[in-house]
Amino acid sequence: MKFTFSDVITTEDQFRAVMGHPSPAVSAKTLMAIDEHCRAFIAKSPFVLIGSSDATGHHDVSPKGDPPGFVQVLDEHTLTIPDRLGNRLADTFRNILAHPHVGLLFMIPGKQETLRVAGKAMIVRDAWLCERMAVNGKVPQFAIVVTVESAFFHCAKCVIRSKVWEPQHWPTVEDLPSLARTIIDHAKLPDAEADMQAMIDASYRDRLY
Repeated sequence: MKFTFSDVITTEDQFRAVMGHPSPAVSAKTLMAIDEHCRAFIAKSPFVLIGSSDATGHHDVSPKGDPPGFVQVLDEHTLTIPDRLGNRLADTFRNILAHPHVGLLFMIPGKQETLRVAGKAMIVRDAWLCERMAVNGKVPQFAIVVTVESAFFHCAKCVIRSKVWEPQHWPTVEDLPSLARTIIDHAKLPDAEADMQAMIDASYRDRLY
C-alpha cells in the first residue's frame, strides 16, 4: 500500500509555527565538553546507542553494552568506547571511516533522564588505550574515540510515557518469534530453527569478549 500525504512540513519556519521555540534555559543547556555531571552519568551507564551514517547519508544506530563505566572519559573533550565481539558487519566502523560524525545516547537502568553526546569519531588500536578497557583479560581489538562537540541531558518525558523501567507495564514477548526464526526467514536459510538457536546460544556463551 502506498500512502499519500497532503500536509507535509518542508521548512523550519512551518515547523516552528506549530512547535514554537525552546526556552532560553533549554537552549543554554547544551555544553561543548564533558563536565562533572556528564562524567558521573557516563561512569554509571552500562548501555549506549551510537548513531552514525555513511557517505551517502544512510543511517544506522548500534547498541553497545558492558559493565557500567565501560565508556571512558579521557578528558573533557574525549570519550572512548571499546569494541567487543560481534557479527563482523561493522556498520558503525564502516560509517565512521566514511563520515566521522556520531551521536551517542547514554542510558542508566532505572534513571529516567538520558545523556546525549555528539562529536567526531575515529577508530584506534593503541595498545595503551585498548588494554585499559580489557574485561576478563580480553583486550578489545579496536576502540572508538569520540571528540566531543556537544553534550546535554535529555528530559524524562519519553521514559515516563513509555514506562520502560516499570516491569509491570512491559509488554508480553512470548508470542514473538525467536531470533533464530527471524534470521532463517530474513536470510531465507535452509537451517533448522533448533540448529540456528544452538549457534546463537553458543555465541552468547562463548563470544561476549
